[in-house]
Amino acid sequence: MSDSTSRTFHWAVIGPGAIAHRFADAVARLDGCRLHAVCGRDAHRAQQFADRWSRPDEAPALAHTDPAAVMSDPAVDGVYVATPHGQHFDYVLAALRAGKAVLCEKSLVPNQAMGRRLVEASREHRAFLMEAVWTRFLPAYAEVATWLREGRIGALRGMQSSFCFPAPYDPDGRIFNPALAGGALLDVGVYNLTATRWMLQHALGEVPPLADLDVRAKLAPTGVDARLAVTLDFGDGLTSQFVCAIDSYAPNSMQVLGELGAIVLPETFWEATRVQLLPARGTPETLERPFEINGFEGEIRETMRCARAGEIESPVVPHAETLAVLGWMDRIRALAGVRYAFDEAFPAPA
Repeated sequence: MSDSTSRTFHWAVIGPGAIAHRFADAVARLDGCRLHAVCGRDAHRAQQFADRWSRPDEAPALAHTDPAAVMSDPAVDGVYVATPHGQHFDYVLAALRAGKAVLCEKSLVPNQAMGRRLVEASREHRAFLMEAVWTRFLPAYAEVATWLREGRIGALRGMQSSFCFPAPYDPDGRIFNPALAGGALLDVGVYNLTATRWMLQHALGEVPPLADLDVRAKLAPTGVDARLAVTLDFGDGLTSQFVCAIDSYAPNSMQVLGELGAIVLPETFWEATRVQLLPARGTPETLERPFEINGFEGEIRETMRCARAGEIESPVVPHAETLAVLGWMDRIRALAGVRYAFDEAFPAPA
């Protein structure tokens, strides 16, 4: 791929589902890039996606059912993987081996051992790899980072968050099917975990090691986690508590608790456009920070920037950060009693 920032960046999408439409919408409205190809198991659905997001002034996006056609296409600069979690590994590995930049939906893979294999492939083939933690690029989070660095809430005392939604039970669907790495944690709890680590990094300058971990689980009939209540204990009274679920509803907010006040992301914290600073004494402050496009623009721009510069990871979502979150999720699933076939195929190091 050329290092020139003036050349149009050609994207391919693997998995033309709902979240991929949001990605393609951002690509369509960003300068310097275009949708070049889409690959899906259903030819008609892939063609519909390609037609929907082809710009009228450019060549139509190509529709494929064979991912090898994407990997072998020299025009493809970057691959966005939006399939169920259990299918990420094979697609990401193939793209990295083909030298393509990869932006992969979260959770990157079902366990840390698989993640390490992909990071090794990224390094071996000098191909960019980033988990699509788009939350970290949002303007609202930039404001929260400033408040934390300035000590506006004093010493950090704890965090509380929820991400819950009631999904219709379908044992064969991606959310409840263990063969697809279903369950609340990998689907939505990853947001609670990555937000926790982000807050710690900006408040303390680092993520302290876990001193203790408490997990209370409700399992679905398929054996995946339908609901988890988790307490991450970092010692000295500092905790992060969260609930994630696919069988219930919650406010889906996040509160960052401090000695002198609190920061609140009042609803759908992972895609916040509004943040509140609530001092123990003084006047509350509310800031509105809307998306430039739809929230995905930051991670897309970062992927293109890094790929064009020949970098293999982003400082915003580095490989080590993705592996750390996967490590936490491995520990939580173990305590919850949730195991996948992937855990046998890719066991943790002894």
